[in-house]
Amino acid sequence: MHMPRLHAFALTSVITLAGIACSAAPEQEEDATNTQAFTACEDGFELDITAPNPAYAWTPNAVTLMSEELSSGVFAIYDQNAASVTKDGIPAATSGGFVIGDDGVLLVETMINRQLFCQTIDLVRAQTDLPVLYAVNTSHHGDHSYGNAFLPDDVQVVQHRGTVDFITDPDAFAGDIAFMKANFGADQGIDESSAVTADVIVDDEGWSVDLGNRPVEVLHIGFGQTDGDLFVHVPDANVLWSGNPIVARAPALPWLLDGHAREVRETLASLETLFPGATLIPGHDTAIAVSDTDFAVRYLDALIASVQASIDAGMTLDEAVAAATLLDYQGYALWGWVHAVVNVPATYVELSE
Repeated sequence: MHMPRLHAFALTSVITLAGIACSAAPEQEEDATNTQAFTACEDGFELDITAPNPAYAWTPNAVTLMSEELSSGVFAIYDQNAASVTKDGIPAATSGGFVIGDDGVLLVETMINRQLFCQTIDLVRAQTDLPVLYAVNTSHHGDHSYGNAFLPDDVQVVQHRGTVDFITDPDAFAGDIAFMKANFGADQGIDESSAVTADVIVDDEGWSVDLGNRPVEVLHIGFGQTDGDLFVHVPDANVLWSGNPIVARAPALPWLLDGHAREVRETLASLETLFPGATLIPGHDTAIAVSDTDFAVRYLDALIASVQASIDAGMTLDEAVAAATLLDYQGYALWGWVHAVVNVPATYVELSE
């Protein structure tokens, strides 16, 4: 069982990302590389890749994950079909990754179910026998965090305080389970999930760790999609994981599930300044350039301007939705839901207050 333990450290400069106090990786026994057991992926567990269910954007048990080394010891993990579908605006499964230091490994995301979690561990083990020391959840969303339930006790879960608050709220967690089952299938092993919260709680000031000649920064840049968004940055490789604030490359849109269009816009607009030249792994895609986030920023600018104009003209919500055609941004396969059902209504409420 993972018991919360507070480890928050201060950023001396958000702009330069310098001066983050750094936690050393826990000391390992000499034979630690041979002792860490992921029992959830043993004891008769067998990978069973199924056919995708066309009723869902993507089907967890139909996904085969792959890894890509972006820099020495820094790996992205993503759906093997991501490169071929996201460019056409079709959603792909959750992306994550791992970082290898001299002392051990940090995971980014634990995925939605046992099958994708175990694929993730297999990809790590294909590269190193060093122990997994940390697992970062970039948000509370189940497709990024339900795999926590399958971690051995010696892996420390890292979450933002907002994520901890969500997961420890029984009603909120139950609502997330219901959302995931409704959108990915009730037969995808989601019922195996349980509420596992942080060993390392990250406040807005950020946190960092040295994995052994490999520092990693875990940062809260601002509101990106939830109250607990974390970005993971490997400074010496300039590789950045965004989680869902950047869902995928263009034409994918930000999902304003919790609103805050103006704050999201500012968070996303800051990325290119904070991490110039970075390679970015979105929440559901292969690696892109951080400069490619400009599409999402321009969409949010257009969305905010359109909704504000509708409010100023005295339009109802339905009229504002109809007016927000934004033809330059309609290539996303989920446009009809994300834009018209989620983003425009959320922004209408926000700008009307």
